[in-house]
Amino acid sequence: MVYPILAAQKSKLVDHIFVSTDSGKIQKIGKKYGVTHIKRPPELCTDEALGEDAFRHGYEWIKENYNSTIDFMVLMFCNAVCVTHQIIDQGIKILIDNPEFDSAVTVSRYNMWSPLRSRKINKEGLLDPFVPFKIFGNPNTLNCDRDSQGDVWYADMGVSIVRSRCIENLENGLLPQKWMGNKIYPLEQEAGFDLDYEWQLPTVEYWLKRYGGY
Repeated sequence: MVYPILAAQKSKLVDHIFVSTDSGKIQKIGKKYGVTHIKRPPELCTDEALGEDAFRHGYEWIKENYNSTIDFMVLMFCNAVCVTHQIIDQGIKILIDNPEFDSAVTVSRYNMWSPLRSRKINKEGLLDPFVPFKIFGNPNTLNCDRDSQGDVWYADMGVSIVRSRCIENLENGLLPQKWMGNKIYPLEQEAGFDLDYEWQLPTVEYWLKRYGGY
């Protein structure tokens, strides 16, 4: 969780840094790095709770306690370390220069995980296409080349820089990450992701050695 904090601290355009949590351990680490704690309510700390609701709670808490206008929220996850201060500032500047954009988010290219390749296990225990092939156009044009359908970009959860209107109007946002709004600018980077499994750790180490510095 310290890596996103360091990136925010080195940013030239971030004014305040907050950590929303119910964890005493996370709160203690945040205090060590001088960030403000937002006490997250129990109903937003369950496995069923959505990140967008925690973001909205934090947004409303900041407005109430700081009594100030919020231009942008720079949203980061505790387990998503693939972010630098440079890309944070790049995203903020893009939104300043383009008022029609709702957000700027980090994305990474993962053509090997194209929706064309995705499968689900059916009731007979066999594989079916997860997405019907007809969605991709003429099936005769499809092949096993992972690049044949063009580049596949995933929001890698490194950072989402969003306007206040995105948080205030979550119900209008584009699924699945509704906090990003609808007009979403891609901040392209390599090999970003949120860390959920132990096997991802070597990739995190690679990323930090190559791109770290915050």
